[in-house]
Amino acid sequence: MQITAGYDIVYDCPRPTPMILLLSPHPSRDADLAAPHAIAFDPPIPSERYLDSFGNVCTRLLAPPGLLSISCRMEVRDSGEPDRLMPEAKQLPVEALPADTLVHLLGSRYCDTDRMSDRAWALFGDGPRGWALVQAICDYAHARIAFNYQDADATRTASEGERDRRGVCRDYAHLAVTLCRCMNIPARYCTGFLGDMGTPPPYGVMDFAAWFEVYLEDGWHTFDARNNTPRIGRILIARGRDATDVAIATTFGPCRLAGFTVITDEVATEVAKADLPAALPG
Repeated sequence: MQITAGYDIVYDCPRPTPMILLLSPHPSRDADLAAPHAIAFDPPIPSERYLDSFGNVCTRLLAPPGLLSISCRMEVRDSGEPDRLMPEAKQLPVEALPADTLVHLLGSRYCDTDRMSDRAWALFGDGPRGWALVQAICDYAHARIAFNYQDADATRTASEGERDRRGVCRDYAHLAVTLCRCMNIPARYCTGFLGDMGTPPPYGVMDFAAWFEVYLEDGWHTFDARNNTPRIGRILIARGRDATDVAIATTFGPCRLAGFTVITDEVATEVAKADLPAALPG
């Protein structure tokens, strides 16, 4: 399948404001892009691309005073296959985990393992391990939190989401990631595009999505506590410890979000099968 994805974001800055954007597809999806990814700025401004310590593509810029429009369109080839299920995947003991996964056992800004450890062991200490444990955690987070965009809170931690029982996709992911870490399963937070392909209507307003990955015996596996079912068409943007590491924009000064639109649509079958040019505009 072929997916059209993109965004139109507008910031209003009272003064020149440094920014770091995480809006580019993750390098693992580079081979699936119909053309090199490019971000357009209006007014045109210079920018610098670099990889952060988690391997995400970051864009560094200095936003001018006033309105700055940030936009992109991309065509992404996708297998159309749902998230892989590996129910037999086992959990490794901490001493056998690869060293580079250990950071994803630790607490972080929104994943307050120190506050959740006793709760996690009370809930899951006597249950199964491995894949079944992660699924039980997803089931719990999915049932515990009621989804509502009006309940979004950029400062809510995992323990607060569990207490308040409300939130958005990042709150589901933070709670599940935290509970997995408490149960000695490395877990990392993910953000990207996730359309409604393969799901029944009605459809909500499109936004960036949050899910997570856990490390089991044979590598990293995708889970989604918000939807709690395999989905198709995920386009990864970034991975990190939590939402702090993968914010779509980190601004070093005051600014106002003045416009926000996200697009993720499957290209119609007849278009997808047409003879497309070798390079499409980004």
